Amino acid sequence: MTKSFKTLGDFLGTHFIYTYDNGWEYEWYAKNDHTVDYRIHGGMVAGRWVKDQEADIVMLTPGIYKISWTEPTGTDVALDFLPNEKKLHGTIFFPKWVEEHPDITVTFQNEHIELMEESREKYETYPKLVVPEFANITYMGEAGEDNDDVISEAPYDGMPDDIRDGRYYDENYRRLNK
Repeated sequence: MTKSFKTLGDFLGTHFIYTYDNGWEYEWYAKNDHTVDYRIHGGMVAGRWVKDQEADIVMLTPGIYKISWTEPTGTDVALDFLPNEKKLHGTIFFPKWVEEHPDITVTFQNEHIELMEESREKYETYPKLVVPEFANITYMGEAGEDNDDVISEAPYDGMPDDIRDGRYYDENYRRLNK
């Protein structure tokens, strides 16, 4: 995808894959002006995926976007996207329980909200593990807003490469081989 990001409308509906400097790989979709979907391919919660996460999505200045949200786990996330430079900075604030029991969160969160909330109450929250990292954006795709095919299944080994190499979506950004 070669486009210049200038407005919030340019950003919404964009699908990204990025790798943090610590090696963690994430896939993230600006579903609309208040919702994001994502899959986690590397790092301490690899295998986790989420749809319809409410988020605050704003443009700070032309081509620079800030997105922030709090998950049912109690994890807070703040992302600063600079898609024209293929860079971002993310800070993840993991509650102590997620750091100590990450396996509980490695699931399709939407089907396990009650478990996330129970775990948040059962285990210690503080001190939080703060992970601030820069990342390189390795893929950008124009999926369009509210496209439920973008994040529609659990992550699997090699999925980011399938997406980057054009083996995952058709020309209309619909999932191949459902």
